[in-house]
Amino acid sequence: MPLRTKSGRAASIFAILALAVLLFAAWRYGTHWRPDPKRYPTQGIDVSAANGAVNWPLVHLHGVDFAYIRATDGATTRDAKFADNWAAAKAAGIPRGAEHVFSLCSSADDQAANFVQTVPREADALPSALRLAFEPDCSERPPRDAVVKRVATFLRFAEHHMGKPMLIDISPAFEKQYRISEDIARPVWSERNFRAPDYAARPWKIWRANAYRNIDGVPTSVDWDVIAP
Repeated sequence: MPLRTKSGRAASIFAILALAVLLFAAWRYGTHWRPDPKRYPTQGIDVSAANGAVNWPLVHLHGVDFAYIRATDGATTRDAKFADNWAAAKAAGIPRGAEHVFSLCSSADDQAANFVQTVPREADALPSALRLAFEPDCSERPPRDAVVKRVATFLRFAEHHMGKPMLIDISPAFEKQYRISEDIARPVWSERNFRAPDYAARPWKIWRANAYRNIDGVPTSVDWDVIAP
């Protein structure tokens, strides 16, 4: 077999370097992208303990106009950072709302009790959000009618406590299977990276636009959200 020439080796090295540059450019674009603030002037984040210690004054300086903070998950789990994030976001002047992650493996009553016991009722808080997605720790898939009924039950108790309607934060897979937005008349929070979503039965009020954004003040990548104009 003929030996590879120096020019051939150089071409291979150049191709590898070019690919590395392209991958870096794509990574940087993806981790810094956000929707046009002229079109979507109100932009923010949603966080949980998984994001680490958030420097709320710093993220406020970097364009965070609002925040949703994970409070509870299922019937028993409380986010370890909720109380700290809730207080610190308010102190930084950032409007914030609480979020509950719904579980198909727990009763709606028990989940609502967990949420109500964790989240304080505050007049200046944003409407809370109910996250509806298939979580890895629960494999149950009840019939649609049962799920719609359980979601409605949770909302009834949680909204009575908070004093205002909640948002329903629905993943594409959950909405495809259960079509929650058809029967639950609440503002919709949809998600799709880099492109506006259109899978719910009603227009979205919040769009989770980039699940990979990097900003100063958050140790990890963070979900970036915008409010419909």
